[in-house]
Amino acid sequence: MRAVVAADDTEALVAGLIREGVEVIARFAASAPAAAADGMPGPEAEELLRALADADALVLEVGRTSLSPTVVALCDRAGTRIVPLVADEAGERLTAACGLEAPLDANAEPWRIAEVLLAGPSTAPAAVRSADMASSRPRVIAVWGPAGAPGRTTVATELAMELARGGRHVALVDADTHAPSIALALGLADEGPGFAAACRQAELGGLDARELTRIATPLGRTGVDVLTGINRPSRWPELSDRRVTTALAACREWSDYTVVDVASSLERDEEIVSDLDGPRRNAATIAALRAADLVVAVAAADPLGVARFLRAHAELRATIGATRVAVVANRLRPGALGIDARGQVRRTLDRFGGIEDVWFLPQDPRSADAALLSSQTIAEVAPKSPLTLAIRRFAGDAVVPAREPGAGMKARRPARTGRAGRGDARQPSRAGAPAA
Repeated sequence: MRAVVAADDTEALVAGLIREGVEVIARFAASAPAAAADGMPGPEAEELLRALADADALVLEVGRTSLSPTVVALCDRAGTRIVPLVADEAGERLTAACGLEAPLDANAEPWRIAEVLLAGPSTAPAAVRSADMASSRPRVIAVWGPAGAPGRTTVATELAMELARGGRHVALVDADTHAPSIALALGLADEGPGFAAACRQAELGGLDARELTRIATPLGRTGVDVLTGINRPSRWPELSDRRVTTALAACREWSDYTVVDVASSLERDEEIVSDLDGPRRNAATIAALRAADLVVAVAAADPLGVARFLRAHAELRATIGATRVAVVANRLRPGALGIDARGQVRRTLDRFGGIEDVWFLPQDPRSADAALLSSQTIAEVAPKSPLTLAIRRFAGDAVVPAREPGAGMKARRPARTGRAGRGDARQPSRAGAPAA
């Protein structure tokens, strides 16, 4: 058993672990979050990251400055188990919010900690949740696209509506820090931005299902709860990396699916600012993409949109690593591409981006305008719209494959009274139902 110890006072703990047969390959103070967030000098960060990659476990003293979702993601990628040590209830809440196994008391004897290390991962409910997160069914879905308004918000909204079919509970999150628009498109009040409030509560360790239900705005009786975005772009510092990641982790437990609308820019500005610990404008986008199980990448199906997408796709891949990406070509129309529009888009993406699987969404301006006029979704005002049917096919192919035999579904959140004029709940139907 090889372990890394990260605590403020490591001398006695390290000596005790060594006596119990645990090989301690490195010891650090509470610096793992800084290394994970690229806020530590190069050689020191490389030493810590290399140690985490070589270790079987990280013994971590939990605190607001030592544990973050970024650290959890880093250890997950390295296959390193985290053994948390907590000293108070705040540490226990933070441990639970990050989905870690049952913590140990920070004052526990070294032999007890060594016993837990040698016994292997816990079978507590948190371990079950981690297995579920790693399963093939995506729980957090980020909808991204390059600059130029390819239709990210429309795709995110309509996808959330389709995933809510059949009684599922879906969270629709607006994490766009440049031009948030879900509340405007759906006619929802945004005086108190839901996602910003959720992020604040997440940082305090008080974000749970009850608080999310209170903060969110129900979209009628559709099964979709909306966490509206910031009402002024100048409020972007409220959506920090740590806050966004922790809030999305809570949403994962609250809803069956979480659909996140993010901004287009993936630029990192660490090299052009002097304060390495300061807020980042694109931190919310990058954090949501890294927390997602599936990224829906939206490209405008025209020559300019495809060119923009190919230029940004490499940067997207560098940001999210091995996370699965489903590419959607939106607003497909023959007028912009001529004969065989689908074939032209497919061949271009395959040749210049190595992208083989593409889903196409047709342009349907009549239904889109009707939805915008009534501040509703296209699925509500035009259930048989070609765009609605195409989104349904995409959801069935890429997001909700055939349900596993005997797999149950979480109980749907009790319906709440929405704003006047919303439609009644649709009849239950699997999102992946075939459509012509």
